[in-house]
Formats: sequence, C-alpha cells, structure tokens
Amino acid sequence: MVRVTILKNKQGDYTGFTFLGHAGYAEHGSDIVCAAVSVLVINTLNSIEAFTKDVPAVRMEEKEGRIECRFLERVSKETVLLLDSMVLGLRGIEKEYGRKYIRLSS
Repeated sequence: MVRVTILKNKQGDYTGFTFLGHAGYAEHGSDIVCAAVSVLVINTLNSIEAFTKDVPAVRMEEKEGRIECRFLERVSKETVLLLDSMVLGLRGIEKEYGRKYIRLSS
C-alpha cells in the first residue's frame, strides 16, 4: 500500500509530504495505482521547481518507494495551489481504488 502523509503546521500551512510504499494493485511495472500516484507526486515536485521560487528539500529512495518533501520556509500561493491539486488527485485515486492500495492522511 502507498501511504501519503500531507504535513501542515498549526496554522494550516503546508510544510511537506511523505510518500511511502508500493500500491500492490498489480505486479511491478504494471501497477496503475502506483504509477498514477508516482506521476502526481513527481509532477508536483517538478512543477514547484519549474513554476515557483520555492525550494523544497527532497529525498528519494526508489527501492522502498519513499519520497520525502519538506519546505523550510512558508510556501507561495502557487505552491499551495500545486499541492492542493496533488491532494485532489490523490483523493480521487483513493476513492476510485480504495484504501487497500492508497491511504492519504494529513
């Protein structure tokens, strides 16, 4: 199962997120749930880098399926929009395929 944890501070501002695991929906290389989640997360990170001035601290470990993203400073409204969009997509995948394969928490 993929576990995605959205991190926010007490004021409700994004401080990062963690993506861990593999969905287990199908065999490695054919797992559409894992692929969809990965695309959303990686595209969000690429979009933040390309379209904003925010600089996240990112750590990836492919074997265990881990992506950790932390923001050391308050993020821009553009990054908030990109992260909101990622969360919307992840919730849609969770609703469509179920919490057996993906769990989103914040």
